[in-house]
Amino acid sequence: MTCADSKSYLSSITSELIKAWPNNRIINVVCHGHSVPAGYFRTPVVDTLGAYPHQVLEGLKERYPNAVINVIVTAIGGEHSEAGNSRFEKEVLSHQPDVVVIDYATNDRGIGLERSEKAWLAMIKAAKNRGCKLILLTSIPDLNSYSKEHIEHESRRRDHCDLVRRLASDEELALADSDLSYSKYIGQGGTILDLLSQGNHPNRKGHAIIAQDIIRWFHGP
Repeated sequence: MTCADSKSYLSSITSELIKAWPNNRIINVVCHGHSVPAGYFRTPVVDTLGAYPHQVLEGLKERYPNAVINVIVTAIGGEHSEAGNSRFEKEVLSHQPDVVVIDYATNDRGIGLERSEKAWLAMIKAAKNRGCKLILLTSIPDLNSYSKEHIEHESRRRDHCDLVRRLASDEELALADSDLSYSKYIGQGGTILDLLSQGNHPNRKGHAIIAQDIIRWFHGP
């Protein structure tokens, strides 16, 4: 499966990001999802400045110093995509986003693939109708991913990762494959404990990997 072309998908956005005053405009990026983009580390601590939405903002500002960029977080801890879809119009599209990042795969295991796909497609369609670009995220591996006692848990997680990949391919959207990036890190000698603050919440290093997967889509023209 192939998703959008990483060199051109956000070219209309990056062409705006390189402009300087008075020819530039505000670029809004909305991160929508569950506890990870909301910034929960070791619950109940919320490390907003360490979470990937803020790291994305820092990375984009380093790359585009003349740009006016808002990275807006509409994520709610514990939420799945059906709940996220129910408030998508009012709480996400109301910000007039140029780019929407959707991150619900971790919690969607609780509602199953069919309901998850329906909710993701509804959000994708609504964002496309507004002319928004989308970046879809797979879920990160967690402590249970490497436990023989939780094989079924990991199988469901991987099924939802595959669903997100398929949606990105079918809808020709950007994909930030956090699952793949974490797996590469571990395959190169790291451990999952290097990247987690607890259970299935990343630490700053884990968030940095997710942030880089998003930032790489913002190539200059």
